Amino acid sequence: MTKRTVREARMWASSFLKEHNREERVAELLLRYLLEVNQAQFLAMQTDLVDPHIEHEFISWIKEHAETGKPIEHFTNEAEFYDRSFYVDNRVLIPRPETEELIVALLNEVKNPKTVVDLGTGSGIIAITLKKEWPEAKVYASDLSEEALSVAHINSQKLSADVQFEEGDFLKPFINEGIAPDVVVSNPPYIPYAEKEHLSETVSFHDPAQALFAKNEGLAAYETIINQVMQLPRNPQLTAFEIGFDQGETVPNLIKKFDPNAKVKVIQDINGKDRIILWK
Repeated sequence: MTKRTVREARMWASSFLKEHNREERVAELLLRYLLEVNQAQFLAMQTDLVDPHIEHEFISWIKEHAETGKPIEHFTNEAEFYDRSFYVDNRVLIPRPETEELIVALLNEVKNPKTVVDLGTGSGIIAITLKKEWPEAKVYASDLSEEALSVAHINSQKLSADVQFEEGDFLKPFINEGIAPDVVVSNPPYIPYAEKEHLSETVSFHDPAQALFAKNEGLAAYETIINQVMQLPRNPQLTAFEIGFDQGETVPNLIKKFDPNAKVKVIQDINGKDRIILWK
């Protein structure tokens, strides 16, 4: 096989992805990862020849992405979240930028909490990020998926974050242990099953369904968590949710059904869509 330059390999891949209705930028991102260079280094080496072993893997990855829509993060096993690099694979949801806005809202709203609980933690991004930002807090996290918790443990070790993980249904393990958190946070599954056919194949085929979909028009997880919050020995200072863009009325209504005196704030994301619920 004739050796290609970096520019030639990137141009071939971009063209191949375009033909298969995939984003052309994936070519540069995957090639940079395989070459282990940042963008500035990548731009400076356009006329360098690509090692045949690297090119072979690059071609394989590009073809697989074009054929299946497999996310970049599942090739690299890396995802950036709040300026930190997390390990991810197909056992967990890939972090979304909107969830960073949930972190910002929490940090703006609460100062120095003693106890924090993250529900449906998945890869652990929320719990671990909050532990790094609130190092004095005792941080707990739960998930029903043993496989997801395995990934969360990898990330807690990778980022030296002391988070206590529990397998269980949202707040249930903590209620059983008599824990009364100052902050409860969750980015639970909130997509109605009826919307599955409208999602991109990158999401519907590669993200775990348990982390995406919920019964009762996407509200089932919120209903469970709200009910559990009301069972705590005392009310948290703050309960925060990420929500679907069309749940800015339904989730607050659900909260007020359980807690008529609740103070509920809806925050929009950077795209102007309802995304975060703060419940006091």
